Amino acid sequence: MRYINLISYLMRVGKNVKKYICTQKVKKQCMTYGSYLKVNNWSTVTGNTIIKDHVNFNGMSIRGNGKVIIGSYFHSGEDCLMITHNHNYDTGNAIPYDRTYIYKDIIIEDFVWIGSRVTILPGVRIGEGAVIQAGSVVSSNIPPCAVAGGNPARVFKYRDIDHFKKLKEEEKFC
Repeated sequence: MRYINLISYLMRVGKNVKKYICTQKVKKQCMTYGSYLKVNNWSTVTGNTIIKDHVNFNGMSIRGNGKVIIGSYFHSGEDCLMITHNHNYDTGNAIPYDRTYIYKDIIIEDFVWIGSRVTILPGVRIGEGAVIQAGSVVSSNIPPCAVAGGNPARVFKYRDIDHFKKLKEEEKFC
């Protein structure tokens, strides 16, 4: 019995150490971060990433030299990807693409939740309170309080906006 308790204890300690290391790594990589950043799994961000308060990553990869702004109370599932650049395939001087990139910023407003394995492409803005279904590819803007999913992600419903506003006024955040 003691052996099982010891293993359980070591597993908990190991998870906490991993979370600490992951969080410290993201803090060093990003441009700025707010209070209560929580990184639960291996994540990579760029020096052009701005992270606001109470952000929770569960495995995030941000790539490219465009700016990424992540609002407060953002939550992500595992294995998410944000890309802020495209190859220049249209006006470049070689095919299929040349050696230049086109950079576009990504803006994620407050209270956004994206599921596991969501990919967000360059130039996208996700509105306040939006929810993105797991496995989606977000290639265009998502309005506030929308619930979207698919490839490409499309809005298929909206949250109860009055209820959302009520919870926001009562400061019932997690």
